[in-house]
Amino acid sequence: MLMTGSDSIDAERAFTRSARARRRAAVLRRLLRHSAAEARLAVYDEPRTRGARLERGIREIPLCAIRGTLEPSRATMFDGAFRPAAAARARWQRVWLAEHRGQTLPPIAVTRVGDAYAVRDGHHRVSVARARGALTIDATLA
Repeated sequence: MLMTGSDSIDAERAFTRSARARRRAAVLRRLLRHSAAEARLAVYDEPRTRGARLERGIREIPLCAIRGTLEPSRATMFDGAFRPAAAARARWQRVWLAEHRGQTLPPIAVTRVGDAYAVRDGHHRVSVARARGALTIDATLA
C-alpha cells in the first residue's frame, strides 16, 4: 500500500481496503451460491480441559491457524478471514496506527481447538496483522 505520510489517512485507507475485501468476498459468495455460514467466523465453546495437559505461555503462532473465536459477539464484527465490518472501524484503526508506529502490542489470547486456535482476546490485532501481511503473531495460550 502506498503511504500518504498522514498516519490517520493511511489507517483509514487500510481499513477501507479490508472492509471492501469483506464485501467483495460476500458478493462472490452470493454469486457462487455458497451459504453465508461458510464465510462466518466460527464460534467455539469454552473447551473443557479435564485431565489434559495445559499449554501455557507466550509463543508465536501462524495467523493462518487462527480459525475462530470464543466470543459470539465478535463473530459479527469479523468474517472467517478476520476482515472487519464497519462496526469495528474506530478500534481497528487505533490498532493499525499503534502497529504502524511500532508500539509493542500485547499478545493475543487464544485457546487450542483441535489443530487450530480460537481467539479469546485480540480479534482486532489478528485482523490488523492479517491486513498488514504478517504471517505470525505472539499469543498467550490459555
